Amino acid sequence: MAGEATTIARPYAEAVLGNAVDSGELRLWSEMLSLLSGIVTDSRLAGIIADRRLDGDQLTQLLLDLGGDRLSEAGQNFVKLLVENDRLAVLPDIAAMFERLRSEHEGAVDVVIESALAIDSSQEKVLAKALKRKLGREVRLSSEQHPELIGGVRIRAGDLVIDGSVQGQLVKLAHLLGI
Repeated sequence: MAGEATTIARPYAEAVLGNAVDSGELRLWSEMLSLLSGIVTDSRLAGIIADRRLDGDQLTQLLLDLGGDRLSEAGQNFVKLLVENDRLAVLPDIAAMFERLRSEHEGAVDVVIESALAIDSSQEKVLAKALKRKLGREVRLSSEQHPELIGGVRIRAGDLVIDGSVQGQLVKLAHLLGI
């Protein structure tokens, strides 16, 4: 997320977080925002949603129909608000910002471990424990396999990146050598 989209997304995400905290529906809002984000970014639907021949009521009804019973009344009202304010394009940014704010609220951080080889569950537990100590927060860990890293790991926790991969070391060396 960058620039104007962040500026636009933040107040919506903060308002949704406040509502979700007050109603005790953080998980539901995560699911609804993920669903809505998926709908507006779906290549088969993007053209229809962007079609200016649809008026606001038609567009709202389309989104509500696609969301079905997975949207609460508050979620339906949120869709109506976004359509009224012509903000559907920033819905993926709102969803991403909401998840960051939710993690902060819950005192947790989402961490992605990228490694050349698959990491087993015992290794994930050791890494999660060490990261919890280092970051001082609960850690929600996921791992991804990236063979191009050659060896080692790259850890992403929000804006923090710890690159202990062979690929990262080679890039640093090339930079030092002016290559």
